[in-house]
Amino acid sequence: MKFVSTRGQTEALSFTEAVAVGLAPDGGLFLPQKLPDLTPHLAKWEGLGYTDLAFEFLSLFATDLEPAVLRDIVQRTYGTFAPAETIAPLRKLDGNLYVLELFHGQTLAFKDFALQLLGHLYEHQCVESGQGINVLGATSGDTGAAAIHGLLGKPKTAIFILYPEGRVSPLQERQMTCTGAANVHAIAIDGSFDDAQRVLKEVFADQDFAAKHGLSAVNSINLARVLGQCIYYLSAWLRVPAAERSNVEFVVPTGNFGNVFAGWLLARMGLPVRGFKVATNRNDILHRLFNTAEYRSEAVHPSLAPSMDIQVASNFERFLYYALDENPTRVKAVMAQIKATGVYRFDVLNKAAFSSSRATDEEITAIIRQVYDRYHYIVDPHTACAFKELNPARTSVVLATAHPAKFPDAIKAATGQTPTHPTLEALKARPIVKHRLPADAAAIKAFIAQHAV
Repeated sequence: MKFVSTRGQTEALSFTEAVAVGLAPDGGLFLPQKLPDLTPHLAKWEGLGYTDLAFEFLSLFATDLEPAVLRDIVQRTYGTFAPAETIAPLRKLDGNLYVLELFHGQTLAFKDFALQLLGHLYEHQCVESGQGINVLGATSGDTGAAAIHGLLGKPKTAIFILYPEGRVSPLQERQMTCTGAANVHAIAIDGSFDDAQRVLKEVFADQDFAAKHGLSAVNSINLARVLGQCIYYLSAWLRVPAAERSNVEFVVPTGNFGNVFAGWLLARMGLPVRGFKVATNRNDILHRLFNTAEYRSEAVHPSLAPSMDIQVASNFERFLYYALDENPTRVKAVMAQIKATGVYRFDVLNKAAFSSSRATDEEITAIIRQVYDRYHYIVDPHTACAFKELNPARTSVVLATAHPAKFPDAIKAATGQTPTHPTLEALKARPIVKHRLPADAAAIKAFIAQHAV
């Protein structure tokens, strides 16, 4: 299988080539040249464990990897999670309401599922090529920690993570800055996540610099991130009672559109899902999009759900590619318009697959309390957004994106409880090591050049 850029000015690449490059040289994002049809595979995939399912699904895309190599990568990826039965548990709360727990990985967030996979793919690449790799990412919280732990201490690798100073939770910051690993560089920038993401794209836009230092992107702009996230949707759908599957609506806390896009991509491959609900916080660009057909960037406001404090959703371009009938010329023009004006209005936006909601900080606190009182279940502030305005006529599968112990102050304020986790408690005794830099591409490139492998 080959992979093409959404902007159409990069030659088609193999799976491993597209993963290694990350962001296409033309500024676009990679997608399969042709999506496979999952329909013939669903019956034989039923009953598979998570690791076997991941191998079968990824085999449709990673066709340039030997099956034995891919299986080894997959086994090492998910073998580091909790026991197999709790890799991504599907918990029934009530009637037709389920929670898909995606916080049983190394950094207690859903990002672990794809970033552990990406780390092992990078490691394989370094072994095969004999060359080092420098990984660059931007994070609003969980991506950075998961990416770092995916590459922690791996030979011939260095990882540079940009995050907005003061705009991630204290424990999220400690997960990035207290590793003690020499190949980890946590960079706190002045500004928002959108500023960090802008700088990242400017660095990659300097193709000579990116090539010289073997740069690869770890953000959800990387193809492997999206495909790695598809798997837990597929796993959950196969575990919902058969009679309910065609009525499933996945309810997804999202800011960067990558998580919900992964599920929606499965639907384009034939998975019979009723729909997807995009749950946003006060930074509600996606909620406004699906209600007005207008994509309009506004100022970013700090919230109780900091990983969703985003106004420039990087995976929106992949959705746009399909919304514009896979026409890269139109995609390139629209992305140029968005960059210049921050606005794009769809002539026609097919909203059949999507609904959306918005939760303020006050509502997040109230929802955490309500879920705790009703179900004796604690959700983190991001997951709480997904419990607003559930459709009682559908089988709702809420994606629980982070462990509540990562946000103890918000949980205590809502419930009086203070959730803890041993891995987070251990971080509190370790020194913070971070680098404070301006949100400026030249400054970031100078730092990378100094510390690259």
